[in-house]
Amino acid sequence: MHRSLYRLIRAFAPLGLLLLILANPVPARANTLLVVGDSISAALGMSLEQGWVALLAGRMAESHPGYSVVNASISGETTDGALRRLDRLLQQHQPSVVLIELGGNDGLRGFPINRFRNNLRQLALRSQEAGAKVIIAAIRIPPNYGSRYATSFYDSFGLVAEETDSILAPFILENIATEPELMQGDGIHPTAEAQQTLLDNLFPSIEKALQ
Repeated sequence: MHRSLYRLIRAFAPLGLLLLILANPVPARANTLLVVGDSISAALGMSLEQGWVALLAGRMAESHPGYSVVNASISGETTDGALRRLDRLLQQHQPSVVLIELGGNDGLRGFPINRFRNNLRQLALRSQEAGAKVIIAAIRIPPNYGSRYATSFYDSFGLVAEETDSILAPFILENIATEPELMQGDGIHPTAEAQQTLLDNLFPSIEKALQ
């Protein structure tokens, strides 16, 4: 009697497990694009609705309606600060794509290249470990910080992207930084009129990640 009951339990155990999985499915990863950036992505000097990330959300609503865009950018943010926040952001939003727009403040503060590069690498790797594709947006700093430092700083973006198999987006202020009418009075931040160009610079890389 006991032996027959044991055989019966063994025979139907897989079916019971399948029914349990169907009744409690593992939640799918959210179709979320998380932007982790500094003042350029936080729309400094204008309303958030005017910034390139808000414009991206509008474009995504048409081209990729299943995606949502989360802007976790903070003015003044460095790679140090972003690393402290990243794990919580990844857990909270479970993004499928992470766009890292950071480094400008590191460069302006003269962060050692190795420190900056390692931070950038960790941001990419942690995001990938959480299941996200990673886009790294390149940034340049003024040459008055020294040509050697400025060159090593800019090269870091390509090196880290290659090391981590991330997507490298071009210089985020391409066709903007050299146009005074598209830059705010501080010469560092783009105007509201420049935001569409900024999005156009990044969108091909974003589309590549979404594929």
